[in-house]
Amino acid sequence: MGSVKISCALWSLSSGKSDDDLEKALETVAAIGIKGVQLWCVDEPKWKLTCVLDPDRCTGSARAEWVKRVAAHGLTISGFCAQLAGINSLGGFGEAEGLEGRLEKTKKSLQLAADMGSPIVTTHIGPIPEDRDGDTYRLFLDSARAVAKTGEECGAVFALETGQESAEVLKRFIEDVGSDALKVNYDPANMLKWGTVEGVSVLKDYIVHAHAKDKHPQTGKPTVGQGAVKWDEYLAAMKSIGYDGWHAIEDESGTDTVESLKQGFAFLDAR
Repeated sequence: MGSVKISCALWSLSSGKSDDDLEKALETVAAIGIKGVQLWCVDEPKWKLTCVLDPDRCTGSARAEWVKRVAAHGLTISGFCAQLAGINSLGGFGEAEGLEGRLEKTKKSLQLAADMGSPIVTTHIGPIPEDRDGDTYRLFLDSARAVAKTGEECGAVFALETGQESAEVLKRFIEDVGSDALKVNYDPANMLKWGTVEGVSVLKDYIVHAHAKDKHPQTGKPTVGQGAVKWDEYLAAMKSIGYDGWHAIEDESGTDTVESLKQGFAFLDAR
């Protein structure tokens, strides 16, 4: 067993559309030997996704009950994902149409995460523009500040996923927002086009959670360890900045996902 703390982005198997689906996915992860799970926690009508952990559905004692059910499988919750879709972009924090509903759902997800004792919520918010003087940038700032304020109040962290913009633009944006509740979920595959290892050094002060995902520019191979991510260099870079948090395997193979997860876990566990 290696030193990497390995989690599973559970939506690789199931968004948790029912209690049984969620339980089955947890059972599968535990059987592989993975010790953590990042849980999907929102409905998204645009993708026809439903989730029993949506904060408008999972209320009151149900939150504590699900913590117990996850623990019964020998698993730790590494965080949550509250990915929503804008009209034109993933996240849509820079789009006025439907924005208030997306922000409210994200805020509720932060409270859910805090209540369930794993106060990290990750998501893409949409491609942050480089132009800091435009109206779109201002809308992104106002949106992120509103969500981060809820994080400050409930003790949760809103972690922006990397890849929609360069590490430099993301860092500048986080500093412009100016909230300790706004952090980073680092995805090495998403950062291939920007520089996976280089991005770690840029964002080192803000990384609180990471995805373990791979991709090959030619083949699209998604199984961790079989793509273009230079894992030993990347993990060394993460270690050098003092990161000792979770690496949640996000598998997008779409074929034999369980076997792909097994291979990815074995690869990371050997590091």
